[in-house]
Amino acid sequence: MSAVLALDDVTAGYSVDIDVLRHLSLTVEAGSITGLIGLNGAGKSTVMKAICGFVPPKAGHVVYEGADITGLPPHKLSARGIWYIPQESSLFPFMTVTENLRLPLESLSRATGTPARNEIERRFEAMLDKFPALRPKLRAQAGDLSGGQQKMVEFAKAWLMRPRLCLIDEPSIGLAPKIVEEVFEWIRLFASEQMAILLVDHNVRRVIAMSHRIYVLSLGEITASGASADFAGDLHEQVKQWLGINF
Repeated sequence: MSAVLALDDVTAGYSVDIDVLRHLSLTVEAGSITGLIGLNGAGKSTVMKAICGFVPPKAGHVVYEGADITGLPPHKLSARGIWYIPQESSLFPFMTVTENLRLPLESLSRATGTPARNEIERRFEAMLDKFPALRPKLRAQAGDLSGGQQKMVEFAKAWLMRPRLCLIDEPSIGLAPKIVEEVFEWIRLFASEQMAILLVDHNVRRVIAMSHRIYVLSLGEITASGASADFAGDLHEQVKQWLGINF
């Protein structure tokens, strides 16, 4: 598999004199799930924001499909095939579910000429086959949906965009166990359709179990990495301390 995304020696932070990420390097390959694990405050969400341009790196490079996209504004990323599912809802609460789903796709179509109108309609119907529970909710306002239903809309919207790279930040937090199982099935669906996925979630066991490669982040630095098989047994005592868990 080839690297869709590579972070090369990235340093980033929210102020001039405080670096949240320091000399961070990682890769995400096509059709694979790459897990990023670490304690709260380790900098996991900052990694996502540095890729998306919300927190432009002070040093280093973000390379996507061989092109340097370091600091590229977030609104330009969807046209390049990058999509971000944030921890918090990104839906417009007073718009309907249909409007929330169609808005980014139609905006992309107007800006680039693709997908064409007939392709948008085809994708929309295919999306409803993948997320059938959304059919009776299409006319509902997004703000009236439950947390699990809103998360479903977020994933359906990402599926409609057909990104090459999907960044997924804490998708299971605050959700009922039944919905959590569905969330991870959606992530597997994305990977099966050759999306490259960078996944952050507090459920460390699940991230390790479903990821092809794992990176451990501690205080803004990668402190361990390897294939999922390297983490299948008892973790090194130092890694356990970094994560604050017992396996």
